[in-house]
Amino acid sequence: MKPNIAFVTGGYSGEAEISYKSAITIEKNVDTDKFNVYKIDITPRGWFYEANGQKITVDRNDFSLTIDGKKLTFDAVLIGIHGTPGEDGRLQGYFDLVGLPYTSCDSATSALTFNKRYTVAIAAFAGINVAKSVHIFKHSPVSPDEILSQLTLPVFVKPNNGGSSIGMSKVNEAKDLAGALEKAFKEDDQVLVEEFIEGREFTIGVFKSPKGIITLPITEVITKKDFFDFEAKYKGLSEEITPARVDEAIAEKVRSTAKRIYELFNCGGVIRIDFIYNEARQAPYMLEINTVPGQSEASIVPQQVRAMGWTLKEFYSALIEDALTRRG
Repeated sequence: MKPNIAFVTGGYSGEAEISYKSAITIEKNVDTDKFNVYKIDITPRGWFYEANGQKITVDRNDFSLTIDGKKLTFDAVLIGIHGTPGEDGRLQGYFDLVGLPYTSCDSATSALTFNKRYTVAIAAFAGINVAKSVHIFKHSPVSPDEILSQLTLPVFVKPNNGGSSIGMSKVNEAKDLAGALEKAFKEDDQVLVEEFIEGREFTIGVFKSPKGIITLPITEVITKKDFFDFEAKYKGLSEEITPARVDEAIAEKVRSTAKRIYELFNCGGVIRIDFIYNEARQAPYMLEINTVPGQSEASIVPQQVRAMGWTLKEFYSALIEDALTRRG
């Protein structure tokens, strides 16, 4: 009998748009010879599986479907939701309650890494290089002057939770900081202001398979904009070189740091870690961890999988098979 796999997409945030782009790639490449795959759309209006033009509502008591009068249960969940509730730990906590294994970090790790400030604080505590930063809450406003008394320009201002670089700004002059804070607070009640680190931008996928932790080939990101924002990521305004043209000594520092971070945060499934490699200090600085990285055809992780010599079908099979090993 082939295992029944629920592939969840959609979400409750503006990142749902990215989830649906990823879903196209995942659906095309999941091995249906090995798995029975059911795409489930998780939206604020409800959780649905669509078959023959009919929307079937998921029974949230046990995450099951009733199709043609027969109850269908799942063996594992393939998580493809960017943003809440698939990347912040909420959905993972629910799946833990109903006893379903899934292809991502657990609820605690997902919730922690969704908060950029807490992520860099724990990484720094463990000796990982990170940028100096200030964490601000909407209910306790901090003036631009107070921020700049602690940080040196230029700085990045970003919503503390969320991804896809939505609401993010680079501030080069003090007069622009207030506007950048206002923009970020439109996306989140918490904002992270972080000092700019000079260097080359690298990003690397890391995943757990039944054979252990595997690092994917490194990508160097060269943006045509001032920084790697939403447009640079999703509208072709960046160059992504995979594998990166980089000295092996630098590549090994990035790989070993990435693997250490994966173990430190007790990650699961595939994640993507963004770094700046500072030439003067000869060290990688961790920027953030993406626990549900993009999977569209042009996304970085699929590029890295292909550069490793795997097909996406082999890759998704490895993720699902790893989740199935945790079946109760």
